[in-house]
Amino acid sequence: IACPRWPVECEVIGDAVHHIEWDPAEPEPFYQPTGQEKTPMPAGAEEGRVVFCLEHAFQVTKYPFFTRSRIGRSRGPTKNATFMGETDATLEFESRFESGNLLKAVQVGPYEYELTLRADMYTGKHTQWFYFRVRNTRAGATYRFTITNLMKSSSLYSQGMRPLLYSERAAEEKSVGWRRAGSDIRYFRSCSQNPEGNNSGHSATLHSLTWTVQFPYDRDTCYLAHCYPYTYSHLQRYLRAVASNPAVASYCTLRVLCHSLAGNAVYVVTVTSRGGAAEDKRKKNVVVTARVHPGETNGSWMMEGFLDFLLGDSDDARLLRDTFVFKVVPMLNPDGVIVGNYRCSLAGRDLNRNYRTGLRDSFPSVWHTRKMVERLVNETDVVLYCDFHGHNRKNNVFMYGCTTRGDHSQKLQERVFPLMMSKNASNKFSFKSCKFRVQKSKEGTGRIAMWRLGVRNSYTMEASFGGSTLGMLGDRKGTHFTTRDLKSIGFFFCDTLLDYCDPDPTKVSYCLTELAVLMRKKVREKLGGDLGSEVTASDLESSTSGSNSSDSDGLPVHLLKQSQSNQQTLVKKKKKKRLRTLKERN
Repeated sequence: IACPRWPVECEVIGDAVHHIEWDPAEPEPFYQPTGQEKTPMPAGAEEGRVVFCLEHAFQVTKYPFFTRSRIGRSRGPTKNATFMGETDATLEFESRFESGNLLKAVQVGPYEYELTLRADMYTGKHTQWFYFRVRNTRAGATYRFTITNLMKSSSLYSQGMRPLLYSERAAEEKSVGWRRAGSDIRYFRSCSQNPEGNNSGHSATLHSLTWTVQFPYDRDTCYLAHCYPYTYSHLQRYLRAVASNPAVASYCTLRVLCHSLAGNAVYVVTVTSRGGAAEDKRKKNVVVTARVHPGETNGSWMMEGFLDFLLGDSDDARLLRDTFVFKVVPMLNPDGVIVGNYRCSLAGRDLNRNYRTGLRDSFPSVWHTRKMVERLVNETDVVLYCDFHGHNRKNNVFMYGCTTRGDHSQKLQERVFPLMMSKNASNKFSFKSCKFRVQKSKEGTGRIAMWRLGVRNSYTMEASFGGSTLGMLGDRKGTHFTTRDLKSIGFFFCDTLLDYCDPDPTKVSYCLTELAVLMRKKVREKLGGDLGSEVTASDLESSTSGSNSSDSDGLPVHLLKQSQSNQQTLVKKKKKKRLRTLKERN
């Protein structure tokens, strides 16, 4: 297991960042808007003072796309990206660590800062994930942070979601880790626009998030984040512990599926009880993946909970290992995770729109994952595929699946597993939020690509960045998810798999009966009557869109630039031909 590799453009500080795992004793409630939340007017660098800027710290390269990588921190001295006096009360910012994202901070008041996030590398888009460090705090002072260049028109911050705060002193002295913090929270449309927009020549409207926070200690080191960070190094430590456990080694194999553009290993974990070759061949396969979108860290926490259960010594875990062969890819996009991207890989493209690609060298992780599933489908049977994600606009946990049209023998079968999940995790998982449409714009996603290969139960499982709106008040309704909640979804996933594949078909039959009733009810509500078997429930559903990545489709950035260069060369050649003399033309 090697150290993370970074693009050469990135400056990396030597500080090792480590956070303790902790869960609050009581669920943390959503922020309740008062209606008096402030909407600060942008001041900008002209009226404020730039106190942190990475635009000067990034190394200048002649290529606007990924070229090469290196291990760890910069070889030379790290450039100073923070500007402040030694006795100043100004906060000291930093984000040049693994998964960090903050491009610039401008002080516009004694305790007020305007922040700019870095777009996904080699793109001008996808500013959503933030994770940065502040030092030189003052206890009791009310600080205001305003992120000014967010690109989503709507957000869970408008529905009570709070940012996360981590205090090193609180962790050291009280064993308190990440907690929800912030008041006077408002998500609003910015006055400014993103000049690059979607690379189509049109500017894109930006949005701002503002909140106030009080730090618990003087001169503390604190971190602020969009969601609980889960780095590539964190995964490597987890896998190292798994691989070094002799009890687990008898039924778990860790290997490298492929390497990313930057040379980081993409791991695949195979879990099954050891038997003869003939016995293993009779077992059905289950494929589970996560972190194709690097900013959706909740996917990794669900994945860790899933592996904790599967690798445990409970009777249910042993039964699962005896019944199935699990192929698990816990982090599909390590490059994006390392550099702090929200959605893309170092190809400047959304990997979850490129599962049908033939460009193995540009999109290695999704290419190899698809080939692995294709081989499994041809050799044995894949009973279920699921990709773990995070969702920025809806609360609760839910699934997106695929409806098989025209095959009445499989009618509503794809909805059984999600319905069972909703029964096992009733205060977190919402079946009502599940969708099963197969949209043309999503053909390149893992969910639809694996379904096209023949995996009938092919899903994306989405966990909210916010929390739950289910259950009773005082239970989980109106509270944020913690890392323990996200891990529990991984446990429930395993539990549901046992229910779904129970040799006794009673549970499946019960769910199919309930689904038929739900479908008839939906048809009556939407269309005013049951119009027969030609109308499926998916026909009545809205889009499964979580984030629009259509502007991140297409060739990887380096090939796109090469293609544009070839086109320009062809144009020049054509112009040259037009300048031939009359004698030459004759």
